[in-house]
Amino acid sequence: MDYEAVIGLEIHAQLLTASKIFCGCGTAFGAAPNTQVCPVCLGLPGALPVLNRAAVDYAIRAALALGCAINELSVFARKNYFYPDLPKGYQISQYERPLATTGHVEFVNSGATRRVGITRVHLEEDAGKSLHEGFPDSARKTYLDYNRSGVPLIEIVTEPDLRSAADAAAFFSHLRDTLVWLGVNDGNMEEGSLRCDANVSVRPAGADRLGTKAEVKNLNSFRFLQKALEHEIERQIEVVSDGGRVVQETRLWDAAAGRTISMRSKEEAHDYRYFPEPDLPPLVVDASRVEAIRRAMPELPRARRQRFVAQYALPDYDSAQLTQSRAVSDFFEAAVAAGAPPKLASNWIMGELARVLKDRGITIESSPLSPERLAGLVALVDRGTISGSIAKDVFEKMIASNRPADEIVAAEGLKQIDDEGHIVRLIADVLSSNADAVQQYRSGKSATFGFLVGQVMKAAAGKANPKRVNDLLRRALET
Repeated sequence: MDYEAVIGLEIHAQLLTASKIFCGCGTAFGAAPNTQVCPVCLGLPGALPVLNRAAVDYAIRAALALGCAINELSVFARKNYFYPDLPKGYQISQYERPLATTGHVEFVNSGATRRVGITRVHLEEDAGKSLHEGFPDSARKTYLDYNRSGVPLIEIVTEPDLRSAADAAAFFSHLRDTLVWLGVNDGNMEEGSLRCDANVSVRPAGADRLGTKAEVKNLNSFRFLQKALEHEIERQIEVVSDGGRVVQETRLWDAAAGRTISMRSKEEAHDYRYFPEPDLPPLVVDASRVEAIRRAMPELPRARRQRFVAQYALPDYDSAQLTQSRAVSDFFEAAVAAGAPPKLASNWIMGELARVLKDRGITIESSPLSPERLAGLVALVDRGTISGSIAKDVFEKMIASNRPADEIVAAEGLKQIDDEGHIVRLIADVLSSNADAVQQYRSGKSATFGFLVGQVMKAAAGKANPKRVNDLLRRALET
């Protein structure tokens, strides 16, 4: 029997606020343990939470980008469970009345467009972190760091619309890019600021009824998500094919062993004993606030990708590469606005500039070359003032000296030789010095033409206009 997978994701994304969701403690990653805490995020008696307005605005921005409807009234709730890294014994979250509902996302995987429904987007606080040390278990120690406790999160819950591990990973990647583009999340999965839980079940292909699902918890990379789901789908198919029943449980991905392992039975909503948070009033978000946030949102990657093709006549490949990062696409548009032809600007950004950034281990925000300086260089190439090969040399000198391209070209006499009489004289000298190559070309060995072009460019110190050299050399050889 053929089976199909049914997958839904729950993504937890930390919001890029300067302070926590209910107190003024900092949110910076990497601080010494338990140095970014206070009575509120430690849950000490008598401490009362106060909602962070910026966290709400960031959550609304993300929800709008996911096509969700923003609920005018939402309610915070206490989600009760007992972990050592949850100091209050409950987590402030949203349950029955979340911030946003009923959205959808379209993304592309392997050339095909997929659509995934978004069930809800809600606000909550993060838990602390348990640090385990020691082996074997009898000697194991656990240390608690509450710096992360109270960091604002949004939880994004999808409909069970995904049907393969590859699509799930592609969707997660698309979502990460969107959140980073919006400036609401830093996308740093290694530091835990973006995490994913996957709910997966299998059923006979074509069936309507859902199978029993298992949850794979705390996946912090696209590769791990895909590998974990591939293994879990195989495991469930084997269980069902052998006549067994899949147990509803929470499982963990063991990357070293390449398999999922059982962690605990899967909790239901009633296990958490949700009830409205008595220390926080309902959250009211009026239409004018939502509209103001909507107007201030940046153009989203997919829309910008389509516009780059339509407005700048860029190939789909260029457009996709330039819109992988909001900063890169902004750099490109700034260069074009400064006078660079779009396709040439794209080539230089994806080529020489990308190489320099990679070699230095920096992002385009820290580029040693401004968009305006790059536009100046590209314009010189476009006008024929310098050749492409000279331009690469000028580019390196711009990086090293921070001087504009036209200043370097003028100071070092790098202007391209375009004078026909000058080039004709250079060609005559080359043909006179390379009579054998000329004879071979005229005998039908056309490959020698490239050699002769090279000799002319060498005689011109690389400054002759290549097109003019090709045209005039061919004319000289054929007369």
